[in-house]
Amino acid sequence: MAESRKDILLAMIRGGRQMTIRQQIMLAVMLSLPAILAQTSSMLMQYIDAGMVGRLGANPSASIGLISTSTWILGGFTAGACSGFSVQVAHLCGAKDFKGARAVLRQGLTSVLILSLILATIGIALSGPLPRWLGGSPEIVSDASKYFLIYSAFIPVGAAGWAASAMLQASGNMKIPSFMYTGMCILDVIFNYIFIFLCDMGVAGAALGTGLSELVTSAFSVWYVLFRSKELNIKGEPGTFIPKRNTIDNAWSITAPMWLQNIIMRGAYVMSTIIVAPLGAIAIAANAFAITAESFCYMPSYGIEEASTTLIGQSLGAARRDIAKRFSRITMTMGALIQTFLAVLMFIFAPQLMGLLSIDPDVVALGAKVLRIEAFAETMYALSIVGYGCCVGAGDTLVPSLMNFISMWLVRIGLAFVLTPKFGLVGYWIAMCAELNVRGILFLWRLRGEKWMKHKVTGDREEGALEYVEI
Repeated sequence: MAESRKDILLAMIRGGRQMTIRQQIMLAVMLSLPAILAQTSSMLMQYIDAGMVGRLGANPSASIGLISTSTWILGGFTAGACSGFSVQVAHLCGAKDFKGARAVLRQGLTSVLILSLILATIGIALSGPLPRWLGGSPEIVSDASKYFLIYSAFIPVGAAGWAASAMLQASGNMKIPSFMYTGMCILDVIFNYIFIFLCDMGVAGAALGTGLSELVTSAFSVWYVLFRSKELNIKGEPGTFIPKRNTIDNAWSITAPMWLQNIIMRGAYVMSTIIVAPLGAIAIAANAFAITAESFCYMPSYGIEEASTTLIGQSLGAARRDIAKRFSRITMTMGALIQTFLAVLMFIFAPQLMGLLSIDPDVVALGAKVLRIEAFAETMYALSIVGYGCCVGAGDTLVPSLMNFISMWLVRIGLAFVLTPKFGLVGYWIAMCAELNVRGILFLWRLRGEKWMKHKVTGDREEGALEYVEI
């Protein structure tokens, strides 16, 4: 029943019918709940990996923490490429051009796979020297290299599933990606237990277990989007998987600023790792575990972000700028309210959250201290997360990337260089708290008017061609 109501509400957007605020809130909730479940499952996977490895001691935990920012960089390039095609799918579905959306789907899957193979090759080549470049101590370098090598080898597997999931979400199907990530979480528990403990592979077992869980769920998600999706299945329809110029050009106009954003954001995270690394294994492990624990607070906002991208994309695809604007306000308010509530819980239960991830009392105590500092940033952090999803759905990715550059490099890194030497890890997290508040303010400023919204001019509908222009 909920699924049919969702389809009716999406049809109202595509058909140009008026929607009440209540109907928009209802649709936003319907799309957000499965996405939140998917993000929560992803968060649980991080908890599982961190908690299982945490039972091995501080050094194995620090080895994963050392290279975690580098895995985020490679993952960010994949995510940016997926968005370049999924935003086109959302706009075409909003315009009721489902044949064009399927053309973008085919070409997008091929393009993402080619890119992921390149990224995997780069990651494998860098797996040996990377931990030393990041300032890792001798006792954690070997495990860090093994983890990054295995992670890199599975990049194409994860990318295929990621792309399929993104396109399903763009079409309005949030339920299947949610099931997929939940299944991945369960498989991750099983595989990690087998490889970390039964096979005594330690850190390498954590990477292998996660990679195999991605393999199973990615295979299912690709099969589903190609042969079972209501809007996107290609059964019996001729079409090419070879990327075409117009589709790639449209994707590049969205992806290029997102790659810039990835370099800016992830590069800042790598710089943060370099700043934190000299503080020692306890600080590195506490930092990595605290980041994982904080995801309990912000992951729901990432689910709402995915819903906002779909809602904004389909609204603008249907030339409904009025409801696109309202959807941006509704989803940002939802994210802020939920994340504020969870921030209160995180502040209260910070020691317990850290205790789930580590048995080292020093790691737990330091991690709880910095989590309580971060609780004061979560409301504005939510606004920046969901606000960015709104911008992506509109095809507006350049200005948000520039805003993130200002926020991350001038505020966070600048303050971290000053505060970390004086106050240790606490100083770094104070810098992070200040920066997230600044970032939230910047996104409120960006979305205050309508310059962030772009409209599309359709070209060759059969090939799903779009041209993005500023309003």
